[in-house]
Amino acid sequence: MQNYKLGCFTNTGILATLIALFAIVGVAFASGNQMFTAGDLNAEIGQSLGGVTSHAQIKDCSACHALLWSRDSMADRCIACHTEVAAQMFDVARLHGSINNKSGSLACRSCHPEHRGVSAPLTDLTGNTFPHDTLGFSLKNHQRKAGNEPILCNDCHGENITTFVSDSCQNCHGDMDIVFTKAHTLSFGADCLACHNGENKFDHSLSAFKLEGEHKEAACEDCHQNNLYKGTPTDCYSCHKNNDEHNGEFGTDCSACHTPSDWDNANFDHNRSNFQLTGKHANVACNDCHKNGEFKGLDTTCLSCHAEPTQHAGQFGTDCVACHTTNAWTPATFNGEHTFPLDHGEDGIVACATCHPAGYKTYTCYGCHEHNEANIRGEHQEEGISNFENCMECHADGREHDD
Repeated sequence: MQNYKLGCFTNTGILATLIALFAIVGVAFASGNQMFTAGDLNAEIGQSLGGVTSHAQIKDCSACHALLWSRDSMADRCIACHTEVAAQMFDVARLHGSINNKSGSLACRSCHPEHRGVSAPLTDLTGNTFPHDTLGFSLKNHQRKAGNEPILCNDCHGENITTFVSDSCQNCHGDMDIVFTKAHTLSFGADCLACHNGENKFDHSLSAFKLEGEHKEAACEDCHQNNLYKGTPTDCYSCHKNNDEHNGEFGTDCSACHTPSDWDNANFDHNRSNFQLTGKHANVACNDCHKNGEFKGLDTTCLSCHAEPTQHAGQFGTDCVACHTTNAWTPATFNGEHTFPLDHGEDGIVACATCHPAGYKTYTCYGCHEHNEANIRGEHQEEGISNFENCMECHADGREHDD
């Protein structure tokens, strides 16, 4: 018997191969290429995209299936038609954008399979690990029901994966604890998603009272005593009144001075009070004026903090602002009634000490010009004036002679 090294490459083998190829081509031609089709496309009517209203109207396979040597993926072909989904993928606040951001490995067909028949749903998560927490509800603690059966998508979504069955929470949790579930529903209503995000810890950001600063570290029972949740007061004083060092002197609006971030580092807006802090007062520590925790009823006069200087003790009263400002205690500018002109002399306004070296109740004219006591005595005696000690009596306006 002759031995062929080429095996099937014999005349008989080649002939059999050609017969088989012709048979396959004939069957394919007779069936309208159905033997190469993965299955019928979905025929559900939707909005018109690219001239078609359903996948079943697409006749060109390359419209969805990229060639092997093409740089495009099937997902690229999807968003070429579904441009609204393409826009969502750049917005993390939208479903597709959130999924794309947190689980970039998911392809469109992972959740939207095709070729399953004209009426098969276009969304199917069976056998796929969908990033459910991107929707704001974690499945971490929702794996099994009361009877230890696994929780399936239709247990919460029914027949339509895009909807949520409103009573699914009560039904499932009622099987676990019917008494608690009914009492909880009566207290807080049936909209469980308004408060719960799938984890055991309540998402306080969904409520009207968001936890900020140190409030994030507070235990639930610190504010919700005796399992009271609904109707719990949200004003500061309800929780902090027992620690009020002001003893109610400043009312109950704690947020006027305090923040949840740091209770001790208060920032009281003094402009809301009758004593506004200006100039140097703006940098004074609270304890410099408010000693021993006293805040309400403090004396706001200058002398309550500033002892009267010895230079004018008892001479100008207690109205310090007549001469001084909060910008700087010195130099002072006298703004009261001065009978003698302050701009007397060639040097303009002279310093107070020039005329009042020993105190402001007395004055002297010998502190400037050519004045000295010997010259003044001689000049006045020539005029026959013996009483010349009280200069202001004759020179009230600072001039040598009256007109």
